[in-house]
Amino acid sequence: MSNDQKEIYTIGSKSYTAVAINTAAKAGEWIKLKLGAHARLDLKSSSQDLVTEVDRGSEALIRNLIKTHFPDHAFLGEEGVGSGPEASVKALQEAIGEDYLWIVDPIDGTTNFVHGFPFFSVSIALAHRGEVIVGVVYDPIHDELFVAEKGKGAYLKGKPMRVSAEARLSDSLVATGFPAGTHTTLPVNMKGLQSIAPHVRNIRVVGSAALHMAYVAAGRLSGFWEIGLNSWDLAAGALLVKEAGGEVTDTMGRSYSLPVRHVLATNGGIHRELQLQLAAADATGYEA
Repeated sequence: MSNDQKEIYTIGSKSYTAVAINTAAKAGEWIKLKLGAHARLDLKSSSQDLVTEVDRGSEALIRNLIKTHFPDHAFLGEEGVGSGPEASVKALQEAIGEDYLWIVDPIDGTTNFVHGFPFFSVSIALAHRGEVIVGVVYDPIHDELFVAEKGKGAYLKGKPMRVSAEARLSDSLVATGFPAGTHTTLPVNMKGLQSIAPHVRNIRVVGSAALHMAYVAAGRLSGFWEIGLNSWDLAAGALLVKEAGGEVTDTMGRSYSLPVRHVLATNGGIHRELQLQLAAADATGYEA
């Protein structure tokens, strides 16, 4: 790695980003070895909300590596939180005031992992007093490492990323996801899907919010929205999009922050049009 790249991955005198990169890479390689070999599958909030011993093992590995370097930092990982949105909201509320908080999804796309569908990632973010300053998303199957530092840009394999240039929905490839809340958030997302599909070039649904957002940052998607996500799904990806020149808000168009659960991330050019379409369909997840 060149000196210039080392500068990119360093904040102050502590290499927070280097730790995030190395940790994500080690967790990703371990996960890849376990593909097709998980021994146990458990349900969390529903039959669509899965967890394996690989999720738990990945989170333990990530936590241990981070705590080795930064023992005083706080840690918020998906597998350390109870099931359901109330538990997620409470866990974030309790941790958000910490000076330094690592926010981790050890496998974003567990359902894909369970079925051997090669689209999942490790998502690691670091927030300083509630603001994300480092974001890393690693796709171990395709060996793609997406990295962002606040104010220093976003990078894929060390090369700068930039969002796409589309200015109209009709020219855009966008993505969404199907939330686990089959009777709550899923119907809202389906309304958005039905409303937006006729207005875009096409829609992709491939099961990892972190990778969807990384793809927006890399210019592969023009936009992404989903209802009912959590801070560990979004924190790293949100920084990637913003540092690549894109825009991230909630589905009402309000600035992104860690508590946001209904997200809209785009190249900026289609943001308002996509947001208005969601609002017109009553598909923002918020009451009017």
